[in-house]
Amino acid sequence: MREQDSPEQPAAPKTPRFRASALALLGIAVVVYAADQLTKNWAVANLPEERLVPVLGDFLQWFFVRNPGAAFSFASGATWVFTLLAVGVVAAIAWQVRNLGSRTWAVFFALLLGGVLGNLTDRLTRDPGFPVGHVIDFISMPWLFPWPLSPAIFNLADVAIVSAMGLFIIITLAGLPISGAPRSRRSRDGADSEVAASEVED
Repeated sequence: MREQDSPEQPAAPKTPRFRASALALLGIAVVVYAADQLTKNWAVANLPEERLVPVLGDFLQWFFVRNPGAAFSFASGATWVFTLLAVGVVAAIAWQVRNLGSRTWAVFFALLLGGVLGNLTDRLTRDPGFPVGHVIDFISMPWLFPWPLSPAIFNLADVAIVSAMGLFIIITLAGLPISGAPRSRRSRDGADSEVAASEVED
């Protein structure tokens, strides 16, 4: 006679893992957003428009422009399209956060969210007006974008977005799930489920 199985224990709540990941996301996103907006306001108040200001020779220069296009001054003339895309990205991040359990994914979402919100704020609040405002770009690194890409002018929001995309590639190659559960644990849980199913059939 088989010994009576003990009642199945409920899975441990994911609340602590979710809370830690959500806090990491919120904190990093706020820092990225604040840094982006503060530096843009500084550029508008202190830099001459469309005039090169050397900082560290050819390594780093300031060049303040108002960009109607996408990141790094690409695709000018379709501002409202990028506004809609930015709103869509923010909505997608908000939807995915409910599954968040990985701090690495939280960093990815935070960098992306902070960067997208930084440029979206410009499109909604700066001249020539809602929702086609021009994004403030002021950072130039000629060595980083050699011909034919040069000159590429960007801001801290662009840096955060590109960094997020780089991290996303790493996450994808590593196969890290958004829930944060290790591969070994997921495999073990799957094996346990198969064993339990076979016992029920017996």
